[in-house]
Amino acid sequence: MTRPKILVVGGGFAGVECLHRLERALRPAEAELTLVTPTDYQLYLPLLPHVAAGVLTPQSVAVSLRRRLRRTRIVPGGANGVDTAARSVEVHTTAGTTVHLPYDHLVLAAGSTTRTFDIPGLAEHALGMKTLAQAAYLRDHVISQLDLAAVATDEAERAARMRFVVVGGGYAGVETAACLQRLTAAATARFPRLDPGLLEWHLVDLAPKLLPELGDRLGAKAMETLRRRGVRFSLNTSVRAVTPESVTLTDGRVLPTRTLVWTAGVAAGPLVGTLDGPTVRGRLRTTAELTVPGSPGVFAVGDAAAVPDLAVGGDAITPPTAQHAQRQGKAVARNLVARLRGAPLRPYHHRDLGLVVDLGGTDAVSKPLGVELSGVPAQLVARGYHVMALPTLTARARVLTNWALNATTGDDFVRTGFQEGRPATLQDFERVGARPAGPDAGRPGSAPDTPRPDPA
Repeated sequence: MTRPKILVVGGGFAGVECLHRLERALRPAEAELTLVTPTDYQLYLPLLPHVAAGVLTPQSVAVSLRRRLRRTRIVPGGANGVDTAARSVEVHTTAGTTVHLPYDHLVLAAGSTTRTFDIPGLAEHALGMKTLAQAAYLRDHVISQLDLAAVATDEAERAARMRFVVVGGGYAGVETAACLQRLTAAATARFPRLDPGLLEWHLVDLAPKLLPELGDRLGAKAMETLRRRGVRFSLNTSVRAVTPESVTLTDGRVLPTRTLVWTAGVAAGPLVGTLDGPTVRGRLRTTAELTVPGSPGVFAVGDAAAVPDLAVGGDAITPPTAQHAQRQGKAVARNLVARLRGAPLRPYHHRDLGLVVDLGGTDAVSKPLGVELSGVPAQLVARGYHVMALPTLTARARVLTNWALNATTGDDFVRTGFQEGRPATLQDFERVGARPAGPDAGRPGSAPDTPRPDPA
């Protein structure tokens, strides 16, 4: 008898955790395990702002898949679409070829992409913070703006190059602005011709307050901390237009700048749109057992899935966080083992352990198990959480060593230049693109609209 084929799409928290658990729970003869992912590492996304700021090296947050997965076949590429009738996934490999991988059981853990809107100039000029390459590119870009400002003879150009705009008042936006503000503030001391007073960081968000998930007090504390460091805030405000040299806000202000970092939320990847299933704000609706209704053999987890949040109740779905993705990976592995062995599936149930926001240095706000903390105690909790969440001892050792080196020796503000000469748009970095893989693929009108989340 042939072994059942378990195919996992996506090498993030959910997908890798699922396969790691399956390798431990199943004998080699019980199932054939395959992973489709464009990279050979699992990215620890919450620490990307530290990579952009030079506090951590890129290798510190890129965990080798082959260190964690010993029996899984890894197919380097991205999934274009799912044919649920044929039980096949169309994959475009990194070599440029297209293959069709059959499955008996499919786990969609394809993650998310940066959420964008139809804002003139946004797709062409905004920088993101979703991939390792984006973090490395952003660091080089920010340092290059200081280099260019130092030799600029026009005062308006110098001021524009020293003004940085970040859109998004959630975790990614706040931590990116906080970490890079510390980087640029320290770097200006190495540029005698630069006036530190010209350095400006603007944080823009459509919401009326910062970090609403943390509550009013901690959100206000984070704003107070960043405002003390010179960060300016524009709340109840969004972006109307972007050009290579300016950002126009919805309140009419025009900010001359060469840098716009867009972190205004995430949307499920376009692969979701190739399945004929119900969605919630662009995410594929699942049962509490993580199965996709109407698609036999298909499970969905992580940012691409709208999983009922049983801990909250009602119509709530789990938020797209690393904490839920990792635990859903464990839960879907358990249910796959149960299905193979004829046991009943169990619903996913998890209550958040807490939230942490690292503002760099000794600044942080955290809410572990509902306890509100700020300053050094919050920073200890935040960094302790990240260390324990890293999946290998090697990754933990690298991160701790990097933190210690940065705290004692500082940064040399070096541009690597690795990303020079390549397109820097969000789509180029995040490999956006998918198409249906069924019998009608390629026919006019066959591609479903890519689901878009509700802007609210």
